[in-house]
Amino acid sequence: MNDFLSDCRSAIGEHYVVTDHTDMAGYLTDWRRRFTGKALAILKPGSTEEVALLVKLCNQYRVPLVPQGGNTGLVLGSVPDDSGNAVVLSLTRLNHIRATDIINNTITVEAGCILQTIQNAATDVDRLFPLSLAAEGSCTIGGNLATNAGGTAVLRYGNMRELCLGLEVVTAQGEIWSGLRGLRKDNTGFDLRDLYIGAEGTLGIITAAVLKLFPQPKARLTALAAMHTPNAALKLLSLAQSHCGATLTGFELMSDFCLQLVVKHYPQMRLPFPQSSPQYVLLEISDNESAEHAEATLERLVTDALEQEVIHDAVVASSMAQSKGLWNLREHIPLAQADEGKNIKHDVSVPISLIGEFITRTDALLAAQFPGCRLVTFGHLGDGNLHYNVSPPEGEAGDALIASQSDINRVVHDSVDHFGGSISAEHGLGAMKRDEIRRYKSDVEMRLMERIKTALDPLNLMNPGKVV
Repeated sequence: MNDFLSDCRSAIGEHYVVTDHTDMAGYLTDWRRRFTGKALAILKPGSTEEVALLVKLCNQYRVPLVPQGGNTGLVLGSVPDDSGNAVVLSLTRLNHIRATDIINNTITVEAGCILQTIQNAATDVDRLFPLSLAAEGSCTIGGNLATNAGGTAVLRYGNMRELCLGLEVVTAQGEIWSGLRGLRKDNTGFDLRDLYIGAEGTLGIITAAVLKLFPQPKARLTALAAMHTPNAALKLLSLAQSHCGATLTGFELMSDFCLQLVVKHYPQMRLPFPQSSPQYVLLEISDNESAEHAEATLERLVTDALEQEVIHDAVVASSMAQSKGLWNLREHIPLAQADEGKNIKHDVSVPISLIGEFITRTDALLAAQFPGCRLVTFGHLGDGNLHYNVSPPEGEAGDALIASQSDINRVVHDSVDHFGGSISAEHGLGAMKRDEIRRYKSDVEMRLMERIKTALDPLNLMNPGKVV
């Protein structure tokens, strides 16, 4: 492989071909630090043209490549396997905002742009880019597109497929497809954009995108409501949609155990209620009319929910600081669970109307088969996406739980399938769920996916071992 690496150095510069083991380490370990792969090198191109040159070299020398952005994924989609045959193609140097069009409400960005940078760039021109994730300070837009990321505002704005109008892609053969069209209507054949979004780098490498922008809302209001059951949360969702319509931006379900973990590990945070409740909903409305209109809307919703006994308490943030405090409770759940110890994560979706039944049934199945396990259940109730995570019994280190991971996954995933859901709502399949998905997709569907992969990447060099 010396000739290959030498040609890579000639293509992008010696400094951007990293082979030192210490310097490579951060690119080879997944975000949860559960797996470390091996690679020939880390390649760091600085332009779409350099990406294309490197892909052509990988074709010439038959070297597999793993595209990588911020490496914040949770399903081993952005790290290489342990064979040491692949290279990691880091896109972090492709980090320019190419254009902003406030009349067309679009922003054109390169794949290595940090999500928070794009949010800030939109704010600078009095616009909103609504994708919001816990990892927004480190994840890249290329990774968001590759996994069709969702986040907390899907209910109003949709996931990345809805937020993207056009792409620039380097194909598996090293060709550059420039589809950076800021069009909302373009019915001229197969939608290649949607094919590459969510493909996790297995069909080609996204190098840039045209994204939708939205007007900045005049007001944002946040409330935390307490209730007894997930079904009560579903009733609140129906009320909120009736009262708030399109202004309802976020609707997050959190169990009491989730928030008790947060206040345990982050004692500076406090629940704003005198007594705990089995379930909570964090909801947000974004109003384009006025703060007064938003306040009146939210007041009517809360009053109606209390009168109908859908909820038994609620607090409405009266300042941006209070709003951020409420959101911090939600955003610290994954961190608190990690602080608590080893755990098993599930990113699932089921039809919204069945979420209460899913939680009740699956909680009971796990309690019967794995006594004492603790369930950290939270997520985007408004779009049916739950993070249904399992922690070991109180006081246990978690080794026994991890040893039973396959059995626990089977219980959860079979239950998801029973309710007509998906075992991956927004994290993707990566290597972790690549084999598992075959249990739940039909043979026809898997063959269609395999044919697309073979047609676009016949040498199987693009992120091999992931998705299909």
